Amino acid sequence: MDRQYKELLQHILDSNHVDQIRSDRTGVGTLSVFGYQMRFDLSEGFPAQTTKKLAWKSTVSELLWFLEGSTDERRLAELTFCKDRVDLKNKTTIWSANADKQAKELGYRNDHQLKYLGPVYGEQWRKFVGYNQRTNKIDQVDQIKTIIDQIKNDPKSRRIILNSWNAVDIPTMSLPPCHVMSQFYVKDGKLSCLMTQRSCDVFLGLPFNVASYALLTHMLARHCALDVGELIISLGDAHIYSNHIDQVREVLDREEFELPTLMIDADFDLDVTLENYWGCFELDTNKMFTLKNYKHHGAIKADMAV
Repeated sequence: MDRQYKELLQHILDSNHVDQIRSDRTGVGTLSVFGYQMRFDLSEGFPAQTTKKLAWKSTVSELLWFLEGSTDERRLAELTFCKDRVDLKNKTTIWSANADKQAKELGYRNDHQLKYLGPVYGEQWRKFVGYNQRTNKIDQVDQIKTIIDQIKNDPKSRRIILNSWNAVDIPTMSLPPCHVMSQFYVKDGKLSCLMTQRSCDVFLGLPFNVASYALLTHMLARHCALDVGELIISLGDAHIYSNHIDQVREVLDREEFELPTLMIDADFDLDVTLENYWGCFELDTNKMFTLKNYKHHGAIKADMAV
């Protein structure tokens, strides 16, 4: 993980001049490259960043939140902190800033009980809506259950696709999806995933995205009685924000450690997650998903561009 990650960071620095910052939506500015691919053999270890601490609990909680189909930031807080939302008034998550800015600007409810984000990832994954011209009706597709069925019953299909980019819904999302599509591939009893990402905050976001899709691949493989194969990450606009350059150089100077091993507790049931049956105190993410022998450097603080 870290070797490829460092190579991308250095490639972005070498391909840009720090006095030629590219303007962007957030107003912070970036150094960027377009079109980059990374490959990870998941059988060789879990691709968790070791040059700085991965926010593992947040990674797990967000993925479970997507899989549940939720678009309420307060539900993510419940999963992250294992508390009922009435006790989470001052607790924030990785989606809080988007809820409190873009979602509020869109006019969505925003209080300590509910913070609606619009039809973001969870809704697209579990309730993708589109117009069916053949039937002249609006159809709704549960993409997660569909790809599980395909992996089990039609594993050679080239159509095992998870799509988050619903063009009709983009204007009503607090944040349009960055990781827009994934394709799954079964060969020799192993499940691989190719994730395509249109926009990538390489310092803060990419380690999180890699870990999330590696975990998703492990979950699906386990559920479908397969081993894990490769995770391939294909990046569109891969960028370093102008206020992250010093932090990037600190990462580049750090030693890499061996990759950890993912341990999933026998009690974890993906079907339960898909039916949204986990109560806020029933799912201890620290127990259900463990990175064994995870040796890492300390966290490096950096502001997220919103």
